[in-house]
Amino acid sequence: MGIEIKVPQLGESVSEATVARWLKKAGEAVAADEAVVELETDKVTLEVNAPSAGTLGEILVNEGDTVTVGTLLGSIGEGGAQPAKLVEKKLEPVKPAPQPVASPVVGNTAVNGNGARAPIEMAGPAARKLVEERGLDPATIEASGKGGRITKGDVLNASAVPAVDASKPAAAPAAPRASHEREERVRMTRLRQRIAERLKEAQNTAAMLTTFNEVDMSEILKLRASYKDSFEKKHKVKLGFMSFFVKAAVNALKEFPAVNAEIDGQDIVYKNHYDISVAVSTPTGLVVPVVRDCDAKTFADIEKAIGDLGARARDGKLTLEELSGGTFTITNGGVFGSMMSTPILNPPQSAILGIHKTMDRPVALNGQVVIRPMMYLALSYDHRIVDGREAVSFLVRVKDAIENPERLLLDL
Repeated sequence: MGIEIKVPQLGESVSEATVARWLKKAGEAVAADEAVVELETDKVTLEVNAPSAGTLGEILVNEGDTVTVGTLLGSIGEGGAQPAKLVEKKLEPVKPAPQPVASPVVGNTAVNGNGARAPIEMAGPAARKLVEERGLDPATIEASGKGGRITKGDVLNASAVPAVDASKPAAAPAAPRASHEREERVRMTRLRQRIAERLKEAQNTAAMLTTFNEVDMSEILKLRASYKDSFEKKHKVKLGFMSFFVKAAVNALKEFPAVNAEIDGQDIVYKNHYDISVAVSTPTGLVVPVVRDCDAKTFADIEKAIGDLGARARDGKLTLEELSGGTFTITNGGVFGSMMSTPILNPPQSAILGIHKTMDRPVALNGQVVIRPMMYLALSYDHRIVDGREAVSFLVRVKDAIENPERLLLDL
């Protein structure tokens, strides 16, 4: 068969993947370590490389198939190109589910659990009266009394169970609705399914609440305009807004540790490290890679890390380690024009900061109405662990740091 190509280890807590696409066709020549197939897990997309040079032999799994660690995907053989051969699935015919059968009717009789028949007249007065009142067919009542008699309990049980018409097939599971001619049906990717599960999990498990504030972006805009060119020249990266919010969040997290904690069973786990998850939109869905140890990083370090993680997220090149272990999340809906939102928690974290579009708005300042570049901030938090006072105070600390960026430099 040649050298086998198998599903590699997918990472901690990940046991299966979907075959996203074959990068090579059966019969094509491949080089050693050349990517031949892409697998999609609920966290990342990864490539499986050829273990040696040769020709891709028979492909044993189709695109869209679900595979587990160790599944044989195909093989690498020697020699030139060979005719392509893709496995064809042979589906077993679906066996119809066994249909419920109504109790046989034999005159005015009832059938007991052993198939014995007894006339309804043998039932007690209370049972006969209930049968008449409820309009039941005695032949459909399973009798449990002595000698095949119907008891009052048998009648009550029969009343609670809908009668089955033997001439009609049992209800089948609801099939997908018919698609309109101008509709397209596409199966959810594994990543999209996982996103849906995690978002619903957050709603079902956390006592989620959102608090809002607004921040004057004037000082940040001035600072960025003054130093963006020299910053980029020295550090080879652009000075964006995200590094300011990451630094502001870290300072506030140090003051309010519950916002950086998580619930584990009946324990609260307080984290003395600041690994910030940054939401990134990709063609396949939202991912949240983690920038580690943000308290020890410079503005330039943070900007470089965010840029690198964002680029690799869009290319599907992130590793599982880069997507796990975050302690707090920041999501920027402003890049898409969002004015305000209520972000959903990223479990098991206890809070997420949403930043939005900066817009000129009239505000009252020192008794006068002036135009300032303003942004709405939103902090969604788990009320089981974070009190309202802590959440509001945390957001005020972020606001103060952004409006007075010198506080970030002086660690105030």
